[in-house]
Amino acid sequence: MGFKERINDLRLWMESGGVDMVVLSDGEAARNPSIRYYCGHPQDAQLFIGANGKTLLTPWDEHLAARCAQADEIIPYTNFRLDPVEACVQAAHYFGLKAGGVIEIPAQTTHLKYLLYVEKLFGFSVRCGGADAFIKKRRAIKDAGEIAILKDAAVITDRIINAVEKGVIDGSIKTEADAALFIEAESRAAGCEGASFDTLAAGGGRSFGIHAFPPYTAGPFADKGLSILDFGVRFKGYATDVTMTFARGPLSKGPADQIALVKEAFSLVIALLNKEIPIPDRFLLEEGVLSSRGAALFAEEFFKKHERFMPHGLGHGIGLEVHEEPFLSARAEKESPLAPGMTFTVEPGLYSNEDGGCRYENDVLFTQNGAEILTHSKIVYL
Repeated sequence: MGFKERINDLRLWMESGGVDMVVLSDGEAARNPSIRYYCGHPQDAQLFIGANGKTLLTPWDEHLAARCAQADEIIPYTNFRLDPVEACVQAAHYFGLKAGGVIEIPAQTTHLKYLLYVEKLFGFSVRCGGADAFIKKRRAIKDAGEIAILKDAAVITDRIINAVEKGVIDGSIKTEADAALFIEAESRAAGCEGASFDTLAAGGGRSFGIHAFPPYTAGPFADKGLSILDFGVRFKGYATDVTMTFARGPLSKGPADQIALVKEAFSLVIALLNKEIPIPDRFLLEEGVLSSRGAALFAEEFFKKHERFMPHGLGHGIGLEVHEEPFLSARAEKESPLAPGMTFTVEPGLYSNEDGGCRYENDVLFTQNGAEILTHSKIVYL
């Protein structure tokens, strides 16, 4: 599906709801990769989409837009004094909107900014949030082109996984900073836009946390007990997210049990997604349809049987954002049916102040036939 098809899909939603213009905004204060989804421009712009399917892009960097964006009209944001409300007013004129029309402004708009939109767009009905919810649901189902990019990103990620393992074993990666900077360099050498988020490298003394703070230090990595390496790459806008655990022995019973349970939980979840084991009705959203919450509850019940607790969700959607729909969590605000075309992480983990932490995470494509594992992370024994 190309940009025109995505725009037309949104246009049909606008038509059904009587919406005359949708406004998408991306900037330092609030990132929104949906602009990239609809026109290819990577960042720092507003995109206006009319009910007729026409698009107007107002980028901060017009030269970048000329190379990357596909829009019917591109007008530099500086022409509007870098004022999003002024740009919106001019966009309404550009599309020839009449008083009484409905304009959907960005979901992240603050209340004070919303009042400015209402004031400057006097005579129009200004709404917020509906388009964003629709777009997020659409982005959760990846089309063939997106899946191809994600698979390419997974291949690069797998190469880095293997290279990191080799570096730890041969001693060229000794510290948390060594691991993180190696991943950054390797991702860019492979043609990526860089790491998809700050690499989390936690040596044996810091792996007890879900997300180590700071993300990495100059301290030793894979030095003793359990160490965690959580990273991903961004390729053509799309992200991967994996976690390796390094186990340097000899291990006491506590960390050894954590590893065994996390590995078993991962295998059982994949079997559940593949319908290789019976799915209890309580995990189904409707007949035969596994829910995002149900998959998470399945993992949590497994750990509970072993008197353990997983302090985070089972996984999350992956795509233009590192965290997007669906959210595989028993505590998520929304529950989604797991549908073909969704890409998400599966990342069971256990953590202890005494024994450190273990997480095993891979990216998965959900298909008609079940789970296709895209990345191949490892638990490395040293």
